Amino acid sequence: MGLFKHDILVVGAGLAGQRAAIEGMRAGLNVGVISKVYPVRSHSCAAQGGINAALNPDDSIESHAFDTVKGSDYLGDQDAIEIFANESPLDIVELENMGVPFNRHPDGTIGSRPFGGASYPRACFIADITGQAILHVLYEQLVQSRVKVYEEWWVSSLIVEDGECRGVVAIELSNLEVHIIQAKAVILATGGLGQVFAPTTNALVCTGDGMSHAYHAGVPLMDMEMVQFHPTSLKSSGLLLSEAARGDGGYLINKDGDRFMTKYAPNKMELASRDVVSRAEQTEINEGRGVDGCVFLDMRHLGREKIMTRLGQIHELALIFSGVDMIDEPVPVRPGMHYMMGGIKTNYDGASYMPGLYAAGEAACVTIHGANRLGGNSLMETVVFGRRSGKAASEYVKRKSMSKTLSESSAEKDKELIKSIINRPDKGLTAPAVQFALGNMMVEKVGVFRTKEQLEDAKKHIRKLKDDWHNVSVLNKGTTYNTDLISVLELRGMIDLAESIIEGAIIRTESRGAHTRVDFPKRDDDNWLKHLLFYHTPDGPKIEYLPVTLTKWKPQERTY
Repeated sequence: MGLFKHDILVVGAGLAGQRAAIEGMRAGLNVGVISKVYPVRSHSCAAQGGINAALNPDDSIESHAFDTVKGSDYLGDQDAIEIFANESPLDIVELENMGVPFNRHPDGTIGSRPFGGASYPRACFIADITGQAILHVLYEQLVQSRVKVYEEWWVSSLIVEDGECRGVVAIELSNLEVHIIQAKAVILATGGLGQVFAPTTNALVCTGDGMSHAYHAGVPLMDMEMVQFHPTSLKSSGLLLSEAARGDGGYLINKDGDRFMTKYAPNKMELASRDVVSRAEQTEINEGRGVDGCVFLDMRHLGREKIMTRLGQIHELALIFSGVDMIDEPVPVRPGMHYMMGGIKTNYDGASYMPGLYAAGEAACVTIHGANRLGGNSLMETVVFGRRSGKAASEYVKRKSMSKTLSESSAEKDKELIKSIINRPDKGLTAPAVQFALGNMMVEKVGVFRTKEQLEDAKKHIRKLKDDWHNVSVLNKGTTYNTDLISVLELRGMIDLAESIIEGAIIRTESRGAHTRVDFPKRDDDNWLKHLLFYHTPDGPKIEYLPVTLTKWKPQERTY
């Protein structure tokens, strides 16, 4: 077992994690980054369509902020949203100076395309590979700064002493060695929890690890009932087809060829906010105007040149995974679980309720997204709040001396748990089977539309799955890349996170943003203009409430 020390340890090497690490290095600190995959395989690379900043001469920071507040269905904290909108343009300029090759307008300025819920074209982009391009450029900066990166290591728990986060216990995946990494500050940037649902647009690595670790360490999660379904995931596989397809002029049609968004959002049509479009699609499907559980994304009128120049990746994805050439025929799509608006409760500097623990990106809940995230705001969030959390953690670290060296006993519980899982008798339950049951149940009962009966049923299912987890065994007893074992460890956290989603969805008796209760169809500002905080207990989440921060914008009817 090894013991390693850093001033700051960043867990996760996607955009938020890399940007935080760069900021720590700029402060002259000893920074480590730990990632369960090679950094440029982080899920940030799957972001396709754009990154929002008010650079368009017709646009404004005020407009970006208001669109975000409205998109959040007024659950977003407006102080954080104003910071976000105000700082986004300068962060785009910095990315450009680092070498990000943004698409350009004819006059040479950074290009922008329309996205859902935006008053103006605001999404800066690199064709339809925006996340991948930015991730590779940030990784160049990380390599240049000689940050220590623990590649293919998995954090199994946070180390907490005297109420402070002092580091992590981590497993080296190549050999199952358990190590302690001590740090004055830990920044969790582990991304989302998409694998709690099946299907999902998220990668296999998106298992909510950071949220789970913080939750089990006593740190509250917030807004966990707010789960976004993206309108255009491939029917066949759940793979994402970027909002850029609609931003560049694509239509949504039903089995009769009708552009059905005229009924649901006559002003914004296909570019209404994602919750509005997903509900419209699901309504068309439920009422029999879909085909075999899907509607269609129609790109034919855009022509070959535009599709291949600006949307080449999604053309390839549809061709490979659905066998459909979008140049010639519509692509079957349906709402797919895409993004978690909730996460680890932080302030706008990334600080959690636990001293020494910070979070950024999808793992965190600042909250700028509230009940619904606008497309293009997630990539920008990773950069703005990755930078801010890195800076805040650096300032915290400079005021703090390293505590006494951690002993091997800090990892004892994790080592015993690993040993017990490997030694479990085979009862026919595997992690993939239980995860598949979990994911399907969550989509079926905690999806686009929710009812009390479905949610109560989901709660019963989740209790059974919690019991089942103790009987999940591994066939692989070896120590070399034992992904069977890691899957079991991930699954425990995923079940607990699913429980918090279900509990929040039961308690919030209104419809707001992505949370649509069929039995409570109206937004209820008098009773529910507040956040839910989730604290872990062995018997399920304990719920507390927090007011929404309002600055300039009072809640009003939300129409598109």
